[in-house]
Parts: sequence; structure tokens; C-alpha cells
Amino acid sequence: MSQLTAVDTTFLHVESGRTVAHIGGLGIVDPAECPGGALTREAVVELVRQRAHLARPLRRKLSAAPLGIDRPYWIEDPDFDPSWHVHEVGLPAPGTDLQLGEAIARLHERPLDRRRPLWELYLVQGLNGGRAALFAKVHHAASDGVLGAELLTALLDVDPEPKPVRAVGRPPESEEPERPPNPLRMLGLGLAKAAIHPLHTARSIARTAPYLDQIPVVGQYPGADLMARAAHTVLRRDSPPRLPRLTPPRTPFDGPIGARRSFAFGSVPLSDIRRLRRALGVSVNDIVMATCATALRRWLLKRDVLPGQPLVAAVPVSLRRGGPGCDGANRLSAMIAPLPTHIADPAERFAAVHTAMGTVKRRFVTTSAGDWFEELSGMVPGAFSAMATRVALQVAPAFVQPANLMISNVPGPQVPLYICGARVLAYYPASVISDLTGGVNITVFSYNGSLDIGIVACPDLVPGNWDLIDYMRDGLEELKILADALPQA
Repeated sequence: MSQLTAVDTTFLHVESGRTVAHIGGLGIVDPAECPGGALTREAVVELVRQRAHLARPLRRKLSAAPLGIDRPYWIEDPDFDPSWHVHEVGLPAPGTDLQLGEAIARLHERPLDRRRPLWELYLVQGLNGGRAALFAKVHHAASDGVLGAELLTALLDVDPEPKPVRAVGRPPESEEPERPPNPLRMLGLGLAKAAIHPLHTARSIARTAPYLDQIPVVGQYPGADLMARAAHTVLRRDSPPRLPRLTPPRTPFDGPIGARRSFAFGSVPLSDIRRLRRALGVSVNDIVMATCATALRRWLLKRDVLPGQPLVAAVPVSLRRGGPGCDGANRLSAMIAPLPTHIADPAERFAAVHTAMGTVKRRFVTTSAGDWFEELSGMVPGAFSAMATRVALQVAPAFVQPANLMISNVPGPQVPLYICGARVLAYYPASVISDLTGGVNITVFSYNGSLDIGIVACPDLVPGNWDLIDYMRDGLEELKILADALPQA
């Protein structure tokens, strides 16, 4: 038994009739080497049954604290049965990518069943070219983006022949099952935490004061920068690089979002990204951000709604330190970065992206600002966190929009992976949108020589998200032209 962190609990409470808080991924697979030439639901169910012990979030479900006095707990589901979580659907002929994107959007917009472990896996049959697909989704309370990739790899192999269970360390049958939580113990712990919570709140306020200007929503209010600098002076710290005050312009991306989702996906060669990184002397993330800036600029220009100032993007950052593991809680934060879509000249726009991201990253890594999400999440006692989160989500967007959209770059394995003998050809991430972070989310995942792009959007706000895939490819070509124009060393 383990308790959810304040951040994990926040992800539970943000859900509503219009917002779901799970992350997912669409894997395209070639089942030619599977027995009978087909990947079956029965094979996937048996695989999960054999390997669920490798990733505890697959077997854990929620258990509420008595009277809601504290944050919930994770417990082993005594009735865990993977057949409840693995489903099979089929596409009508001809099984195009557009049809697949529509089907995944419908699956992604459905909330997960909180009575069971918070994940689902869908086998999609009928894709053209003899392909199949697997769509996995797991609640953000149980896994962040990095952990999500690790959960997936627990089910995958690096060879077409699946490893036998004994080779991956199946727990002995004599292992004692986890005991259910004791309600009186949970109640006592909750009361004790409530008694000392003011001390934790005071500590969190002291820790976040020097970084008020970097916290979404808070940092946009007048005086936040002055208070942050004053806190640095009181603490006798050197002031980190200053950031301009970022105010998101009005765009079609801004909420409130609806309950429906759309999903578009595509890939670009990772070799092109790496060549550009060397030629331009920048990071992969700079190239991703510049490509997104070009794509968003073209999308907005096409609709004659391009703002005359930069967009503001929330860029999730993993705070995981040390070795990875599938048992950990969410460890993440976000950088708030300008995206210069208002600059027409490609070279100037790229230079602006590189400069802005350099300043944002230097400030982020030289301070403790990355902990702001954890500190803010923990300021409210567990008994009131649900109410506080929902009130904040309803009230904040009426006064300020922290970001126009989210852009995320998740590293993945650079070797081919297999599931039940089927080769994974590509893996397209699907993430979260909300009123606070805008109606579009662009997430990229590097896998086996490709940069796989997944775009989740609210179709009521952002129609035509497949256009963004094409525009991102155009943005990459634009950077190639810039790189080719540089003097050769």
C-alpha cells in the first residue's frame, strides 16, 4: 500500500465532464510474424497476465481514505483480471490513418473506470497494409510520460520471440499478497497530517516565493517579479536569468474546451533532426519547438487569426533523478516558454526560439523553480484538495490563461520493439488538454529512428489538426533550407 502524492491527487481532481487526465499512446504494429499472421486479443491478455508484476501500476487501484480526510492510497487489486482492461475493436474498410485517428479520439475522450486499475489497452484490427494497432492509456495519477514509456516497455520485447516469464523474474507463488489498508490507521494518519499541515504550507510558501514569476497564472500578476527578486535578496541568492512577463494572446486554442477530442499523428526521420542539431548547433528540443512554431504560425495564418505577439507554450519537464522505475509517483514540472509565431522570417523565428529556450532552460536548471507544481499541490490539505482544485479550474481561466497550448518531447528507445511477435512500427503519444493549458497538445516521442508526433485537440476549438502534422513537416524542411545555407566548415 502506498499513498498518492499531492501531484498525483491533483490529476485525479482535475477531471470533469469535459476534461480527462489520462495519457496514452498509439502503437502501429506489423503482425506478420505472429502465430497465424495475426495479433489476437487473447495473446495480449495472456501477455499482460504474465508480466503485470513488472509494473505495479498495472495491478494497483484506488482506495479512498475514511471520510475523505486524506489523499487516496494505491492498493493491490485482489480481483485483478487483465481481460477487463484489454479490448478489441475493428476499423471499417479501407482502414486509413484518418479512420484510425477518429477511432482513437473516441477512445481517448472516455474516462477510465476508477473501480479498477487505471489503464486500458485497445487492439485495433483492420488497418490497411495488413497492419494492426494498440492504443494504451493510463491515468496521469498513476504515471507521467516517462513512466508511461516504461510501463509500455514492460510488455514489450527487443526480439520477435517473447521472453519466457521465468526470464523476467516472475514472483514466487508463495509470495504473500498485499494486505488491504486498515481504515483506522488511515484515519489516524489523516488526522495527524491535518494537524501539522499549516507547517508544510508555510514551508511551501517559503520555497516558492523566489520563483513566483515562473509559476503559471501567479507569474502573470503585477508584482510577481518584484516579490521573486525580493525573496532572492532576503535569501542572499544570486538572481537567476530574468524572463520576460509572458501573457498568452487570444487564439482559437483558448478554452473552455468541450468533451470531444480529435487525434492526428505522423512521423519525421530522427536522422533529419540529428543532422539539423549538429548543423545548427542547437538541441533536439529547440528543433521541435521551432518546428511547432512554424506549424502553428501556418495554421493561424490560414484562418487569419495570427496574433501579433508570441504564443505561450507550457513545456512539461521530467524531474526524475537516478535510475528509472515503474513504481514511482509523478515527478514533473513545466517550463513556460514564448513561441515566436509572429515572426515571419524563418531564420529570425528560429533564432528567437533558440534564444528564448536557452534563457528558459538556464533559469529552470539553476533554480528550484521546477518544484513549484509539487509545492503548490501540497499547500491544500488532503480533505479539501478536490474542492480547491475544481474551484481553481473554474475560476482561473476567467481571469488569466497560463498557456495557449502544451508541447512535450519524450525520449524513447532507439531499437525495434515487439509485442507477442508483432513488430512495433511507430508509437504516437496522446496527451491531455484542459481549459488552463489550451485546446491543443503536441507531443513527440522518439522511437527507433523516427520522431513520432501525436496531436490531441478539442475539435470545437481546433478543427483541422491533421493540417498541423503537414505543417510540422514543412517546418522541418524550412530548417533544412536554413542549415544548407550555412557556410560549410
